[in-house]
Amino acid sequence: MSGDPLSDALALIDAHCVLARAVLAGHPWSLTLRAYAPLMLVVPARGEFWLTVPGSGKQLLLAEGDIAVVHGDLEQVMSSRPDLEPEDGEELFRRQGRAALELGDSPDVTVLGCHIALDRNGEDLLLAALPPVTHIRAQDGQAPVLHWLLDRLLAEMSAEGNGSAFAARQYAGLLFVEVLRGFLADPSAGPPSWLRVLATPALAPAAHAMQADPGRAWTLEHLARTVAMSRSTFAERFREAAGVPPLTYLLHWRMRLAERALREDDVTIASLSHSLGYATESSFSHAFKRTLGLSPGQFRERARAEMTDDAGPVTRAPSSTG
Repeated sequence: MSGDPLSDALALIDAHCVLARAVLAGHPWSLTLRAYAPLMLVVPARGEFWLTVPGSGKQLLLAEGDIAVVHGDLEQVMSSRPDLEPEDGEELFRRQGRAALELGDSPDVTVLGCHIALDRNGEDLLLAALPPVTHIRAQDGQAPVLHWLLDRLLAEMSAEGNGSAFAARQYAGLLFVEVLRGFLADPSAGPPSWLRVLATPALAPAAHAMQADPGRAWTLEHLARTVAMSRSTFAERFREAAGVPPLTYLLHWRMRLAERALREDDVTIASLSHSLGYATESSFSHAFKRTLGLSPGQFRERARAEMTDDAGPVTRAPSSTG
């Protein structure tokens, strides 16, 4: 792993953009759209518009520079006015057959939608850390980077030349990283989770230490020492931020690492057990089955079978737009 906790977590859950689309619209307009991945970034690159997410009860006026992060199972309505009857945006995208949908003769609003896929075994790690709808307002500190990424993303989506679709997805992925950095700037923005721990400067070094050296025989006392707190204070504050005690956090991180290794590598279960800090293969197998409901061997067989079947959310994305 890289030693950077956020990078480690994103690599572990394989967060990446699988589809980037744009809507260029002129008043009045209203569309219903859906996500093709577990998360969707909704970004006004120019102008402002209303975002309504009926399943969450949220209705937001998004201005240029704002970003909304929406769980992918929620329908979204984007409009110049929330009282307008929406058109079927997915049908309009299919008709035009392009990644950029144009509505009206004089568009004054540009909306970007970036669909973020996650490893299926890591979806709950990130989705549980983010509310159904997160509104990140434009911030001076992030504005220059976000504007540059948006400009590049729009340029690639407009070019539709060799490699443009691939380049657009890379810029969208970088945009997602900037979004998470903005989220980390406000520890109270989300529910208790690993993201909230990383967003709390007084606790982040302990999470960093566990992720950087998961095979170490960590104790509560060792971890408290990394943040210069008493054991009781550290345990209380960590649980409040993470939603679980520190050593449970460590267990979950080890299991995530084990899942990835069993899915992608040919490492033996015995060597994996040792690398994750378990004295015996049986103690690791017991912890794995207690957490995931399958033995390590059963998990590996199922994961390899799923990879052979090539199942996953990417297959749902329409080819004309990605």
